[in-house]
Amino acid sequence: MQGLLMQMLEGTAVSLRIFFLTILFSLPLGFVVAKGRMTSISIIRWITDLYIQIMRGTPLILQLIFVYFAPYYIFGASYDRFTACIIAFVINYSAYFAEIYRSGLQSIDKGQYEAAKVLGFSRSYTFFHIVLPQVIKRILPALGNEVITLVKDTALAQTIGVSELFRVAQTASSRVFSTVPIFIAGVFYFVMNYIVSRLFSIFEKKLSYYR
Repeated sequence: MQGLLMQMLEGTAVSLRIFFLTILFSLPLGFVVAKGRMTSISIIRWITDLYIQIMRGTPLILQLIFVYFAPYYIFGASYDRFTACIIAFVINYSAYFAEIYRSGLQSIDKGQYEAAKVLGFSRSYTFFHIVLPQVIKRILPALGNEVITLVKDTALAQTIGVSELFRVAQTASSRVFSTVPIFIAGVFYFVMNYIVSRLFSIFEKKLSYYR
């Protein structure tokens, strides 16, 4: 049992790497996509809208397979599974985060921008000190749901052979002819999601004074 737990901890470490790297790259990329979706330049708006539709309209498991295998068939080159996994997760979650950002930005009354301008505030000051705190508070619940989903979606990395938590559990389950490793993996996922949920609850309380 001790050996099994060690293997699952190693798998959990891989899952956490996928999780944190996806968050690190997809949150800022999602904001860029959201701004592109809201721009007045029609070609950029059309491209970002198409990107969002494709990412949200096709399964992540299919995107993982495409990102990993397509370079070999198109360019005759390939790269490691973990890198392909991160790329697929980032481009997928960026689309979801972009729509969350867009909904938050568009929910801010235009009058706030005008009032800030009258008071002599710069656009950057208005955005970072007046608009952004309100946007963060409004999008935090939706953002939290997506982040929780991401914790569970890391299990899809096994599709292209990445040895994350669920793949380790499946392999161990097949080896010992028992479903116990699967249930242990479920506990691990629950603990990770519980921690994420608590962190988002703390953030919401910190921002509760913004109206």
